[in-house]
Amino acid sequence: MNTIRNIIEHQRRIIGLKAIDLFCGCGGLSAGLRDAGFEVLAGIDIEPNYIQTFTENFPDTLSLCADVSKVNSLELLERFNLRPGELDLLAGGPPCQGFSKNVPRSQRQLDSENNTLVKTFLEHCEAMLPKWILMENVAEMRNGFGQHYTDEIVERLTNAGYHVIHGVHNAADYGVPQRRRRAFFMARRDGIFPKEPEETHAKDATDDLFSTKKPHITVWDAISDLRPLEHGEGASPDCYYTEPQNDYQAFIRNGCTETFNHVAKKLKPTQFERISSLEPGQGIKDLPDHLRPKGGYSGAYGRLTKDMIMPTITRWVFHAGSGRWGHPVDKRLITIREAARLHGFKDCFKFVGSYTQQAGQLGNSVPPLLGKIMGEAFLSD
Repeated sequence: MNTIRNIIEHQRRIIGLKAIDLFCGCGGLSAGLRDAGFEVLAGIDIEPNYIQTFTENFPDTLSLCADVSKVNSLELLERFNLRPGELDLLAGGPPCQGFSKNVPRSQRQLDSENNTLVKTFLEHCEAMLPKWILMENVAEMRNGFGQHYTDEIVERLTNAGYHVIHGVHNAADYGVPQRRRRAFFMARRDGIFPKEPEETHAKDATDDLFSTKKPHITVWDAISDLRPLEHGEGASPDCYYTEPQNDYQAFIRNGCTETFNHVAKKLKPTQFERISSLEPGQGIKDLPDHLRPKGGYSGAYGRLTKDMIMPTITRWVFHAGSGRWGHPVDKRLITIREAARLHGFKDCFKFVGSYTQQAGQLGNSVPPLLGKIMGEAFLSD
């Protein structure tokens, strides 16, 4: 009975909640907020191919291909007959390359163009004065440059009347089959401190009635029901290979009868030979001498194992020499759909554009499941 009451109360409270997503990318965070019950009014991003995918998946949402720093906050609100203080949630993930650990320290600059977009996001917050704020970025941003940006975010939002919390969260601890650490800033302007969501999964958890958390979801948990492929094969849309094998697969299908973007990239002869010579769990250091590149990333040409948690997916997921993207069974790279499964995108979400563009959209997005949990955290008081 209490469960029914909780569901009714939750539905009552989220009816009519409005959100805007700045730096929306392909729509990962928006997809999560939509699943949490928010109506996403608008998504804005400067990259045309990102907006193309966003529009495909949010046909009833205003999609703007624009420089967020040149968008007028008040005019944007007026499009929806809103005034400052009336928007429920302003969300966004300003581009993070200036903070990323993938950028050499010597090239990281405090006031690089990418880093100053965090300030652009804050300016929109100060102008729109939403009830709630959710900002995502790479984990390094929180402590980077002597916590300069963290201090500025907290100070400016506090001065605007918000209570602010921030922390680094691993997507794997919230049911995403991927180790992906990201910083989240949460702020409220209603006199209440935000609450960080409780972790739902853990490495040593057991799947029984007495465990308060569930085990981490593995690579094979996420993708085993998708059709086996040779490199260069695949179709979009495509049929499923089996019925859902577990709760995660049933959740990610979400009632879909077919899937999209399950196409294996055609490898060059040398790339295929390298992948074919490796067993699951092996990588560049295990290649025979005649196939091993003279240099390269330590995780290059790596093959996944069934029981591992996916390492962080990047925009280079299409490139064999740039990470551990090798399928644990088939002698190929994982497809965009398999990567999307490992990122928490539901099967009905379609990526459009070239293969390289789709990989970039995916690698730079917020896992929707993590976005959903963060959005729901605002509703838990």
